[in-house]
Amino acid sequence: MSKRTCAAICITLLWSFSAEAETQKRPNILFCISDDQSYAHTSANGDPVIKTPGFDRIAREGLRFSLAFCDAPTCGPSRSAILTGQEIWRLEEAGNIHSTLPMKYPTYTDLLTQAGYAVGFTGKGWSPGRLAPGGRTSNPAGKEYREQTRKPPFGFIANRDYSANFEAFLEEVEEGQPFCFWLGTFEPHRPFQSGAGVKSGKDPSKVIVPPTFPDHEIVRNDLLDYMVEIEHFDSMVEDAIASLESKGILDNTIVVVTSDHGMPFPRAKATLYDDGARVPLAIRWPAGITDGGRDILQPVNLSDLAPTFLNVAGLTAPAQMTAESLVGFFGGDSEVRESAFIAMERHDGCRAGGKGYPCRAIRTKDYLYIHNFEPGRWPSGSPDKSVCARNIPFGEIDSSPTKSFMMLNRGQEAVGKLAALSFGMRPRVELYDVHVDPHQLNNLAGLPSMTDIQSKMHDALFSHLRETKDPRVIGGPVLWDYYPYYGTILTEGWTVDPTP
Repeated sequence: MSKRTCAAICITLLWSFSAEAETQKRPNILFCISDDQSYAHTSANGDPVIKTPGFDRIAREGLRFSLAFCDAPTCGPSRSAILTGQEIWRLEEAGNIHSTLPMKYPTYTDLLTQAGYAVGFTGKGWSPGRLAPGGRTSNPAGKEYREQTRKPPFGFIANRDYSANFEAFLEEVEEGQPFCFWLGTFEPHRPFQSGAGVKSGKDPSKVIVPPTFPDHEIVRNDLLDYMVEIEHFDSMVEDAIASLESKGILDNTIVVVTSDHGMPFPRAKATLYDDGARVPLAIRWPAGITDGGRDILQPVNLSDLAPTFLNVAGLTAPAQMTAESLVGFFGGDSEVRESAFIAMERHDGCRAGGKGYPCRAIRTKDYLYIHNFEPGRWPSGSPDKSVCARNIPFGEIDSSPTKSFMMLNRGQEAVGKLAALSFGMRPRVELYDVHVDPHQLNNLAGLPSMTDIQSKMHDALFSHLRETKDPRVIGGPVLWDYYPYYGTILTEGWTVDPTP
């Protein structure tokens, strides 16, 4: 029996044996997703500075997934994987950012709409890219709600009132109709208002600086400014929860809070390391989850949410959805997952001819194994800004005070070592012990003592890639380096090479 069938049976039994089965309605879904937030940066996950009462409540009263990973550490591909329940290497152009999501790939939102759900979104849904080349006429996250605005607390925070737009959506939902809403903020995507963290009362001396960055006041303040934007997202989550509570529908709404990928800092976003791929994830649904407050220590992917949403709605996920439903975790701790998988192709146009940095990874509880298919390419983008579409060096890394500090001070020994990790070349194979080395600074690949583990991790990764038909492994056209790029081009003459 497949896990997908088991999930459908689990949810059916859950409803059948509920004391409220005869009055139980199909659950509503509220999906809250921030833009560029690493796992560490919620108070429930242990950060001493940030305050995230919205996320904390969902984790406290539901499930907190401590080993949740995006499918790709880049906005568009991650969101495509979430919507389709498939790995990015199965999604053609959608494996690249600033691309499209072909209509032939069904999304959970389309299937829920067909099943009678009201579906909408506010803020950042599927993005960035163009929908028309993929045959779509509207954002796959649903009908957009954007009319409600508010004065933002700091510069560069959008004036979109995400929670008020959710309220506007709720007003349009027909009585008794289940709904699915995507609340996606633009925060904490860069840029940030410099000094916002200190102005909000945060103390730079209390910041935990990851060992991937120099411990300097510029970096500390950059981290604080980032945290302010996460707190703005979390306040919208709180307001949305309050709306559900006031209407008496919170407990039959599955509320999910997460992020599309990790923080916009060097060696984080647009990398397969934990700071780029490990994300916060909490799910609350008292009507369907038993023993709330549990911490799930099994590796999962965000693409697993698509079949989960379909299962809780009483639907069977289509066969092409290769992700596995999380419903098995709702009734207890019997579900077992061995690994999560992460991938990247073209994050941005940061190499001559539009070439990406193709890589795949497997993450277990104990190890992270990365295979870089083109180790001769600059992983963070070329140092030559003239071959970057956005005309910035190392363009895979967003411009920031932290990045600038590291680039300008590479002559200092301590900074230089960290800069080499962030901006330098990488070997074909990387292997890390995540318990000893949680930020993946010490590559163990090639050590005699790690031969067996390295071989097992390689075999497990490539077995999954073959099983799920990754063109880089099974053969056939490999086109990610040649798909159109719909992002901003500031470098005169920059273009994607034609398909050979």
